[in-house]
Amino acid sequence: MVTLRQMRYFDALATVRHFGKAAEMVSVSQPALSAQIAEMERLLDVRLVERQRSGAILTREGEELLPDIRDILQRADRLGERVKERQGLFGGRLRLGIIPTVAPYLVPRLIPALRQSHPELTIELKELLTSGCVDDLKHGKLDCAVAALPVAGEGIDSAFLFEDRFLIASAEDESTILMSPMTEDRVDVERLLLLEEGHCLRDQALAVCGTSAGRRVANYGATSMATLLQMVSHGMGITLIPEIAVKDEASRNRMRIVPFAEPQPSRRIGLVWRASASRKRSDFDELGRVIRQGAAELFHS
Repeated sequence: MVTLRQMRYFDALATVRHFGKAAEMVSVSQPALSAQIAEMERLLDVRLVERQRSGAILTREGEELLPDIRDILQRADRLGERVKERQGLFGGRLRLGIIPTVAPYLVPRLIPALRQSHPELTIELKELLTSGCVDDLKHGKLDCAVAALPVAGEGIDSAFLFEDRFLIASAEDESTILMSPMTEDRVDVERLLLLEEGHCLRDQALAVCGTSAGRRVANYGATSMATLLQMVSHGMGITLIPEIAVKDEASRNRMRIVPFAEPQPSRRIGLVWRASASRKRSDFDELGRVIRQGAAELFHS
């Protein structure tokens, strides 16, 4: 009998028409996905896919079966949602996405708080850029996500969690003395190090410091906040650091942290979920309360 897992693998393959990319979508190895597709073909006694070096092409039979397979998967998902609704958000599995500039600092505080308040909960965490969080929410791969607001996307609801101020980080022995408090027009954007394209913090930093005409930003994009701050601590430049990261990063990097003058620039961190989710708003409000509790020690008064 054909399994739901095999149908999900086939659905992913039909979506991207590439075995490697389909395997990434469903978080399995390419040989495992290929073997399950082959087993599905054997059970149905029909060839579903033409395998080519450049990708995969659905056969006529595969194209004809695809709508029925997707209908079955949608029905199975709706059944699962009904079960989850009875359990509540904290009664079973929670699939939570978190953006990379929040995850390393929030997760070590959030997990113990969730385990203490909801010991029956199974937690699955996924670190993703905002675009990845939105995609996984829309495809039912996440229940909710922690991201910087606003989050663009049709059918997405959100709730504000906390304000995260921006500060300037420089090397402890930086030769150029940074005025405190700093103002946006005094930031030397030619020495400003940023995260690579795709990170919302990069766009936020440019909005704060790099939008004036004729001001050239340093040509480097780091893959993580940790890498960025290591470069800063070795005198390679300066960067914006969100307050949520200061406590942990200042303890392992030789940095000087300078605040901005009022009104201080900041980002708004929130919890986002599908507007069509069957869970109650009160469930997400409760999760937001636990997240704020876990994050509270990261912020200075």
